[in-house]
Order: sequence, then C-alpha cells, then structure tokens
Amino acid sequence: MTFSLRFRAALLSLLILAAFLGVWHLATRGTGTAATMSPEYAKLMGLTATAGKSAMPGPLDVGAKLWEHLRNPFYDNGPNDKGLGIQLAYSVARVGIGYLLAVLVAIPLGFLIGMSPLMSRALDPFIQVLKPISPLAWMPLALYTIKDSGLSAIFVIFICAIWPMLLNTAFGVAAVRKEWINVARTLEVGHLRRAFTVILPAAAPTILTGMRISIGIAWLVIVAAEMLVGGTGIGYFVWNEWNNLSITNVIIAILMIGVVGMILDQILAQCTRLVTFPE
Repeated sequence: MTFSLRFRAALLSLLILAAFLGVWHLATRGTGTAATMSPEYAKLMGLTATAGKSAMPGPLDVGAKLWEHLRNPFYDNGPNDKGLGIQLAYSVARVGIGYLLAVLVAIPLGFLIGMSPLMSRALDPFIQVLKPISPLAWMPLALYTIKDSGLSAIFVIFICAIWPMLLNTAFGVAAVRKEWINVARTLEVGHLRRAFTVILPAAAPTILTGMRISIGIAWLVIVAAEMLVGGTGIGYFVWNEWNNLSITNVIIAILMIGVVGMILDQILAQCTRLVTFPE
C-alpha cells in the first residue's frame, strides 16, 4: 500500500468520523424528552434536563465522561464500583486464558485430523454436532459443575474459540502439497520433524487465519457471558450501568469493547502478514 493511498484512506476515515459525530451532536440537540424528564431521572441518565436536549447523550457528554474514566481507570471502590481499566483487564485475562487453552487443544488436534484421513472421518460426527451449539448454552452446565463464575466464563471462551482454529488447522494441514510431503518421506524425515519443518510452515497462514477468527468470536462471547454471570468484566460493567440508567457509560463501554476487539484482531492480523509475507 502506497503512502498516498494510506493518507487518502486516513483522511476519508477522519471525514466519515467527523460527519458521524456532527450528525450525532445535531440529533441529540434537537427537541427531545430531557426537558420533560424529572431532574432525578435526568441525573441518573447522566444528562442535564434542559430544554431542547435529547435524552440520548451527545458526543460531548460521552467525551467528558470518557475523560473521567481515562483519568482514573483502575480505581476500586467495592464490588459494584470498579474502574473501566479493571473491568477490561478482567475480560482480557479471561479471554486470554480460554483462548490459549483452545490453542493448546485445537492446533495439535487439527494436525492429527489433517494428517490422518481415518481420524478425520472418525471425529467429524462429533465436530459437526458440537460446533453449532451456542457457547452460552454451556454456561448453566459450567456453573453447575465448576461452581465458579470466572472459571465458567473461561470455559465458555475455550468452547467458542476452539472450532475455527481446529477446522482451519485441519484444512491447512490437509492442503499442504503432496509433493513436499513425499520428498520428506523419501528423505526419511520422521512424522514429528515433518510436521514442524514441512507442514507447519506451509499451513501457518491458514492456522493463523483461524486463530484470528477465534479471537474475534471469543471477545464477542465474553461480553455476553459476563452479563450472565456478573461480578466483574466489561460485560458486567455494561449491564450494571444499564441497571443504573447511565446510558453515557453504556456507550463508553461499547466504544471500549470495539477498540479492544480491534487491537486483538490487529495483533493476529499482523502475525498473519508476517507469516504470509516474511521480510
């Protein structure tokens, strides 16, 4: 990508953002319901009940509140009052643990399925039955057996992250050119060495694509899981702020969820580019 194209793309992105913020600002300044709201309810919503202001917070309201969160993101005033940084840290930690466990299971099993037609046929019925099950459907069973909300959320992340990695690994391994494998066999390269020196480098882009898909799904699921189990995490923060009728904080949490999800995706995307186009 040339510098000129990157500059024009960045400029266009800024223009789209400015247009979106402008429309949002104008829409929330129109005659709305804040003027008719009771002062107590308006205070709960994080708004000033002045004439001509909408019940929905505008970008200036959200920006001011976001700055408050960023100034002290790690405060801890009790179970239901923790900083945004702490809530995000809990969620990222759960996703990280569940995701790494899925990597440890999915990639070796994917190699086995991709290298062995027998194992592929034997395991396919189990994969086809388990793969369509919603990860959140496992939550009641996890809570009943594990009896810990944090560990149950990690288990749900493990379940949702394993399938894209497993299937992409199996596909990537099975798609390695037979000529390369035959040459390795001719040179009497052992199965384990062949997997690491021939198959893994060839299948790496496909494997990392599956890992990238999995991290996106895991980040989506953790928000819903934390809404169910409560306690800590960005999902719980969203639900708790909704119960407090703080729409401004809900919007900020949604923004943070998107930013962190983008960062996680870009980390895996960069790894994929390094493998696909080594410098």
